[in-house]
Amino acid sequence: MHEQLIAAVRAIYGEEGFIPLHRPVFEGDEKAYLTDCVDSNFVSSVGARVTAFEERVADFVGARHAVATVNGTAALHAALVVAGVEPGDEVLTQALTFVATCNAVAYTGAEPVFVDVDEDTLGLSPEAVRRYLEAHADVGEGGACINRSTGRRIVACLPMHTFGHPVRIAELVAVCEDYGIPVVEDAAESLGSWVGEHHTGTFGRLGTLSFNGNKVITTGGGGMIVTDDDELAARARHLTTTAKAPHGYEFFHDELGFNYRMPNLNAALGCAQLDRLPDMLAAKREVARRYAEFFADRPEVLVSERAGTTANYWLNAVRLDSREERDALLAYTNEREVMTRPIWRLMTELPMYRHCWHDGLEVSRWLEERVVNLPSSVPDGWLT
Repeated sequence: MHEQLIAAVRAIYGEEGFIPLHRPVFEGDEKAYLTDCVDSNFVSSVGARVTAFEERVADFVGARHAVATVNGTAALHAALVVAGVEPGDEVLTQALTFVATCNAVAYTGAEPVFVDVDEDTLGLSPEAVRRYLEAHADVGEGGACINRSTGRRIVACLPMHTFGHPVRIAELVAVCEDYGIPVVEDAAESLGSWVGEHHTGTFGRLGTLSFNGNKVITTGGGGMIVTDDDELAARARHLTTTAKAPHGYEFFHDELGFNYRMPNLNAALGCAQLDRLPDMLAAKREVARRYAEFFADRPEVLVSERAGTTANYWLNAVRLDSREERDALLAYTNEREVMTRPIWRLMTELPMYRHCWHDGLEVSRWLEERVVNLPSSVPDGWLT
């Protein structure tokens, strides 16, 4: 299968040279928008392109507000603070994720609690969360959810839409609502992914996006907080602008804030990328279709969008039969200049999170041993 897979990948991306996992595509007005930005002299965190980028992203995902940040991790950190996460609290999340998800929790001083994922979505399982809460949580006076084992508040639930495949987010929000726990969505990988007619990141109280260089569209480095809540949006904007009180010339900061706002240069790049987003998403779906065709009669299983959802197929992923098969595929492809990558190590295997509580993570461990990402960039010349 390995040789045939390489042939299938090269049929998409070219017969010669190194094929990366995911690279940005600049086939629009990026240079022109950047030049306009430089000519305007507004290149830092104030400028027309920042406002335009925020408005366009909010419109695309269907949120009332969008607040641009320097990167997706900063967006997630600020969103958790805005949601009310404080030192000593607990946040329910998944161990099968990129480290930034858990780092953002740790930045607040809170403790991640790791709950298992669903096999088909690779994301946080509503049933696993329900089982955890039924076994460990009580709703106390004032509506606070308390872990009866630790005495700590459970103040947020943080699912991640893995590789652009939406978790069962409506079901997860419903479970958390029964316990008064706000959901903050890590939608870093899922720009262009939908559940029905609703975009990922818009189901919880807040959601976050990433525009890193390896995402569907990029601002070089950048992120976004999205929400429908006017007060949360205003607080997010305030906190990410060093908590500076509005004034024509005085400098007064009324609480501990963060220098997290996106520069105008990055937003200019993002605006040009947004111009091509529909074409990029269509191209990525065609890449996924070709992979699905290749794996249709093979024992390996391509991770595909489930009924009622639309995935952006940011990174295509295949499930192998065993860790041995996974490792053999990784070695064979990478030695031949076709980049493939294993899914992340579980957060519970990293030194800084090894002490955190988890529910056994049976499905997460099974997936960790079997999932491989395939090249998923928009191919050269595919944008119309």
